Amino acid sequence: MAEKAADAADTEQTSRTDARQAARDGRRAAKLAREIGAFAKEHGGAEGQLAYIGQAGARIVLVGQDGAWGDLVAPTYAVAESAAAKSGITMHDEFDGEFALKVRTGPYEWFRMAGIQVGGPSNDR
Repeated sequence: MAEKAADAADTEQTSRTDARQAARDGRRAAKLAREIGAFAKEHGGAEGQLAYIGQAGARIVLVGQDGAWGDLVAPTYAVAESAAAKSGITMHDEFDGEFALKVRTGPYEWFRMAGIQVGGPSNDR
């Protein structure tokens, strides 16, 4: 009898923990959706793509209609999917082809991402 009571208590505790986690994930998704919406508004609309980044969660890559780009990180892929769905932007399965061509890079990106390979400052500063 005591064993059944312990099992019931464990189940109740697990249910409460799951409910708290679901509520926390819902708040995170809503916050990310607002940030996605703000990006889209600032850049004349936006499209996105989700990328799993391991234990760190998932990256939401955004590309504005003006070519500006940015990204957000969600704690899980499920939270990223929920945020993207709530934001209402068009999502792509992959970051290639037509979608990738929409990105406009500037001097900052060239300096930070390719500077070493194309004559930028060396890594040993």
